[in-house]
Amino acid sequence: MPTTQIRTKKRKATSVPAPGAAKNKIKPAPGICIGNGVSAEERDTLIARAAYFRAEKRGFAPGCELQDWVEAEAEVVRLIAAA
Repeated sequence: MPTTQIRTKKRKATSVPAPGAAKNKIKPAPGICIGNGVSAEERDTLIARAAYFRAEKRGFAPGCELQDWVEAEAEVVRLIAAA
């Protein structure tokens, strides 16, 4: 989840969700299996690769990055569940 840093008086920087970030989305800690022996880190890597290939297929035209990621995530989750 993207975060931004906010400094307050006499306090350390605090991480808060960036505007538009999904709320209440809990991600497993790296290395913890999330299903069918796939760790959260491996899952995220698979999603990133799938999103990259989607962007490459459309010529890396700007403006569709989120759609690429969401579609790649759905595809990876479906493939993991089917394994």
